[in-house]
Amino acid sequence: MELGLKGSVVVVTGAASGIGQAIARLFAEEGTSVALWDLAQSVAEIAAQLEQQTDASVIGVQTDVTNQASIEQALSTTEASLGPVEHLAHAAAIGSGKFGFPFTNLTPDDWPRVLDVNVMGMTRVAHAVAPGLIERSRGTMTFLASVAGQIGSQTDPPYSAAKAANINFAQCLARDLAPHCVRVNTVCPGMVKTPLNRSVWQAWFNQQPEAERLDYESWAADKIRRVVPLGTWQQPEDIADMVVFLASRRAAQVTGQTVNVDGGFVMHW
Repeated sequence: MELGLKGSVVVVTGAASGIGQAIARLFAEEGTSVALWDLAQSVAEIAAQLEQQTDASVIGVQTDVTNQASIEQALSTTEASLGPVEHLAHAAAIGSGKFGFPFTNLTPDDWPRVLDVNVMGMTRVAHAVAPGLIERSRGTMTFLASVAGQIGSQTDPPYSAAKAANINFAQCLARDLAPHCVRVNTVCPGMVKTPLNRSVWQAWFNQQPEAERLDYESWAADKIRRVVPLGTWQQPEDIADMVVFLASRRAAQVTGQTVNVDGGFVMHW
C-alpha cells in the first residue's frame, strides 16, 4: 500500500528506545527523513545506526521536552539539516516510578515531574511545531497516549491522568488545526514490552510481600491473560504501524481520533 510519505520530514520524540524508536524506524523504511529527539545522550548514535540500516536521512538531536529553548533548538537543527517538518510523532513520556494503588502510596510531590514531561512536554512540542505546519497548510501530529488515560488505571495515577490530558488536548489541537489542513490524532497502546512497562512491574514488585512477588514475565503473562482479549503482548512495531498509517495520505480524513492498539484491553473495562 502506497502511503505517500516518501520525501517528507518527520520528528519522533522519545525515539531512542521502545515505541518511539520503532516509529522512527518505520518512518525511515517508508522513505522519509527522520529526526530523533530524545533526552538520551545515545540519540545521535542510535540515529546513525538507523540511517545505515535503512538508507534514509536520519539525525539524532538531544532534546529536553521540559525546556522550550531545547525544543526550539531541536526544531531549528532539524529543519536546517532535513528541511521543513511535515509530521510529528510524539512518544516522549515517563511514569512516576511508583506503584499507585491505592493512590495514597504516592504523595503530591510524585506528580509534578510526570505532568511536566507528559502534559507540558506535549504542549511545548505542539507549540514549537504547529506554526510551521499552519504556514505550509499541511502535516500531521500523532501523540502517544495510553489506554490508562481512558480507564482510570490505578497502577500509576499521575501517568493515567497525564495520558487522559494528552487525549483531550489532542482533540483541541485537531479542532484548531483542521482549517489549516493539519490532522491530529492519538494512539493508545495497551500492554507493550518496553522499559516503561517494565518499570511499572518493578514498582509493583517492590510493594509486594516476598511470598507474593512474581518475576516480570509471570506478572505480565497473568495480566495479559486477565485483561487483554487477544491474549498477547502488543509489540512496539504494532503501535508504529498505526502511527505511520495515521500520518499517511491513506488516513486523509482521519483527525481528532483516539485509536487503541491494545489487543482489546479497553473492552475488558
